[in-house]
Amino acid sequence: MTMSTLHGTFRRFIYIPTSISFTITQTYTTLTPKISLNSFECMKKNTKSNTYKHLLSQHLNSQNIEEARTVFDKIPLPDVALYTMMVKGYAQNQRLGEALNLFYEMPSRDIISWNSMIKGCLDCGDFVMAEKLFNEMPEKNVVSWTTIMNGLLQLGRVNNAENLFCKMPNKDVVAWNAMIHGYCSHGRAEDALRLFEDMPTRNVISWTSIINGLDQNGKSTEALLLYQKMVRLGVHPTSTTVMCGLTAAGRISALQVGLQIHSHMFKQGYFFDEHVSASLLTFYANCKQMEAAHKVFHDILHKNIVMWTSLLSGYGSNNMHEHAIEVFREMTRISVLPNEFSLTSALNSCCGLEDIEKGREIHTIATKLGLVANVYVGNSLVVMYTKLGHINDGITAFKKVSEKNIVSWNSAIVGCAQHGCGMSAFAIFNRMLRERVDPDEITLTGLLSACSHSGMLQKARCFFKYFDQKGSIEMTIEHYACMVDVLGRCGKLEEAEALVRSMPMKANSKVWLVLLSACRMHSNLNIAERAAKQIFELEPDSSAAYVLLSNMYASKSRWSEVASTRKTMKRNGISKQPGSSWLSLKGLRHEFLSGDRSHPLSEKIYQKLDWLGVKLKELGYVPDQEFALHDVETEQKEEMLSYHSERLAIAFGLLSSVEGSTITVMKNLRVCGDCHNAIKLMAKIVDREIIVRDSSRFHHFKNGMCSCRDYW
Repeated sequence: MTMSTLHGTFRRFIYIPTSISFTITQTYTTLTPKISLNSFECMKKNTKSNTYKHLLSQHLNSQNIEEARTVFDKIPLPDVALYTMMVKGYAQNQRLGEALNLFYEMPSRDIISWNSMIKGCLDCGDFVMAEKLFNEMPEKNVVSWTTIMNGLLQLGRVNNAENLFCKMPNKDVVAWNAMIHGYCSHGRAEDALRLFEDMPTRNVISWTSIINGLDQNGKSTEALLLYQKMVRLGVHPTSTTVMCGLTAAGRISALQVGLQIHSHMFKQGYFFDEHVSASLLTFYANCKQMEAAHKVFHDILHKNIVMWTSLLSGYGSNNMHEHAIEVFREMTRISVLPNEFSLTSALNSCCGLEDIEKGREIHTIATKLGLVANVYVGNSLVVMYTKLGHINDGITAFKKVSEKNIVSWNSAIVGCAQHGCGMSAFAIFNRMLRERVDPDEITLTGLLSACSHSGMLQKARCFFKYFDQKGSIEMTIEHYACMVDVLGRCGKLEEAEALVRSMPMKANSKVWLVLLSACRMHSNLNIAERAAKQIFELEPDSSAAYVLLSNMYASKSRWSEVASTRKTMKRNGISKQPGSSWLSLKGLRHEFLSGDRSHPLSEKIYQKLDWLGVKLKELGYVPDQEFALHDVETEQKEEMLSYHSERLAIAFGLLSSVEGSTITVMKNLRVCGDCHNAIKLMAKIVDREIIVRDSSRFHHFKNGMCSCRDYW
């Protein structure tokens, strides 16, 4: 290259006024003999190397691995750094074989390239190769040891990681933090705390890891004590530390500590961090301080979907479902697009409100956004539809979930069980097994419940025995209660009582209450009295046990025992839970008690019931006075039965809904046998489907029949 060419090259990069250009040229010419041309060639080479490095980095960051390799192959003599970049690129694209080939082709390797290759093997899931490389390393540093230790922790080999940690010749704070995080991630919070206390030096990540780890392992109080200690020691928390502290405070409703963290985060300047603000909002919601949560939301200048979802979920978790739906509507009104979490919260609130119409509106929004296949949205749709009486819609939503998790399968199985669709529940379970999804405790509960509501005793015995012997899940008292329910409903009361007495754990009042309820169904007073005695010993104030026993005495016209039982209840201050039924129409809930005349449409409701009474008698209906549990005259018994709460709700539904539409009524107690018979005929008279969910299950009444086939 000539001097004139050089001069022209420099002028392209630097503006040089004409008046002084000659002087600069002269000066440069004068100095040129003192600057080696080899040095200039070296500058050119470095520039070229940086260009290659830049191009390679661009392609690798864009995951254009083939283009990156093309650039790499054009480099005359790539150095170890360029080789390492390419090796990492292959590993990050899950092309481990090519990464290893290139690694072994390297003319020389430094410790960074060894560590990068080991991490690449771990990222690609090949721990054996990672361990082999680690053992082959001529020289290891703390990063090498920490990388392989993290690999062991990812595989759940905590003891091996612990041994490796002890063998490390040098440990930096990163290695200590990694081991603490590993302990916490695998439920060994005590070991993590011990290690934390032994640390020679700690950084804020150390504090954050142990605070979060303790909280995640059910030690939120200890986590908050450490947070306070950290602040006293003058360690400045990061935004993540603050979030962990707020989460721990919210989990145990530690309002005062949370208020201190709120004050501290304000001083630290984290108030404008969207994730910290969302955590603060959630903290107040968990502490049932929704006014404070709303104020935090109001004070946020730039509200994003995270904030909206936090507020929405907060209202939902506090059973303020109307407010939650209002938040969702306001959010969509100002064009904040819902995500899967906000949709899930909104659907859960629709379920809480038992408002199927609002739920369908949100389902439509989810469909437009293409989120019905999302596992969180899909699961919420399944739960909402099945809990509100629409099992077919629930199963349709289940089928649309693209990547089902255990919650998806359990929601569908439990939903089918609640509606008495035993065969559908078993079909879903079989498909679940074919797709190699391991059942859990909830799966077994759902299967036993399906057997109970469908009268499938042998199926229940098979499931119970299979899971008990397999040992893949822990058999809980809930499972035994379900099995007692199956036996009891099928009339196997002696066997049910024997199972209760032979359980590996002590039976609680709930299990005995299940048996007592079965005795009421089959009118077995002897076992009922024994079950009731056990309940009163465990739970003296159990109103349900007193009522069931009293009703059994009344059904057998043993009025003195009825009076004695009620007298005992009165003396002990035990009140009977009143039977109530309700339905939601146009976003409003209408609730009725037996014989209730407080509703604005009471006159029309009773007229409708009287009209239905005439039609029922025309079809041959005769009231079953066994369910009129008072010592009164026959006419009074018939009148009392005619105005049970579910009948009032159905009459209101007939008056207030579109002709031909389905009426869905919820009831807090078990529907009585007489009402069950009457509603079957009512559905036929009005030519509508009537759905009643009682404390036991769903009943779908249509054309004079019930989906439970008179078995509930």
